[in-house]
Amino acid sequence: MTDPTDNPHESTGSRSADNVLNSQQAAAWNGYEGRYWADHQDRYDGLNDGANIPLLDAAAIAPTDRVLDIGCGNGHTTRLAAGRAAYALGIDLSAPMLERARASAVAGSVDNVDFVQADAQAYDFEKAAFDIAISRFGIMFFADPVEGFDNIARALRPGGRLAFVCPQDFDRMDQSTVFAAIGEHVRLPDLSQSTGPSPLAFADPDNTRRVLADAGFDNVAIEGIEQPQYWGEDADDAAGFLFGFGPLRHWLREAHADSLAEQRARQAAVDTFRTYQDDSGVRLIGRYWLVTAVHP
Repeated sequence: MTDPTDNPHESTGSRSADNVLNSQQAAAWNGYEGRYWADHQDRYDGLNDGANIPLLDAAAIAPTDRVLDIGCGNGHTTRLAAGRAAYALGIDLSAPMLERARASAVAGSVDNVDFVQADAQAYDFEKAAFDIAISRFGIMFFADPVEGFDNIARALRPGGRLAFVCPQDFDRMDQSTVFAAIGEHVRLPDLSQSTGPSPLAFADPDNTRRVLADAGFDNVAIEGIEQPQYWGEDADDAAGFLFGFGPLRHWLREAHADSLAEQRARQAAVDTFRTYQDDSGVRLIGRYWLVTAVHP
């Protein structure tokens, strides 16, 4: 998720994000949203880590494999893949998140990984350099999905595998109930609709099959999975985390929400999160597609 209103001009890391085809995404992930993800690495991993084992098992990584992690963010999946592989490269647009990814790799003594700041749709990968490409919720933001997957296919050897996880329709996610409660007090966009790059870009399996086929992939398989998302230690903690999200901040500004309306919306989120709270914290169910394909 992105906040297209943020547009700082900052970059860190050893490689720069030149030749970027989606400038709005680059602005968001190098602005507030990217910094928020980097600063809250553990919180976002709590949301998304349930998908790690299904993704990595589906990728069937062998000890001799070279792995490409697309939209790697803070690099958790890159490091996990490196633990199964000979080498892993993470690619992402976000300088703040890649800074965190590199620091985490060093702290964890993971020395068979590299990270590059670039647009995976446009980056000049070495041809047939990788055995496997993976992505945990980082594959949905291509300006042109067919072109993006075609570029990934170029990076894979013949017979190379693709495995990624992406969200199903938003109304199938437990978090939709939280946003519905917020929407009773402030105007939100229709989150069930997707236009262009967004978390829901591949919510429709038929569209996913078309895109991958047009990009030259074979043996496309799509499986639905359900995994818990850890949102916080209690409902107040979860709501505070959610209201720091870039998109929600942007929507509140766009709706010209006054302080009272925002306060009511936040309380509605707390009340809804409380229905998912137990002694272990606040846990919602995320419903995803696990997609695999082969580069012939």
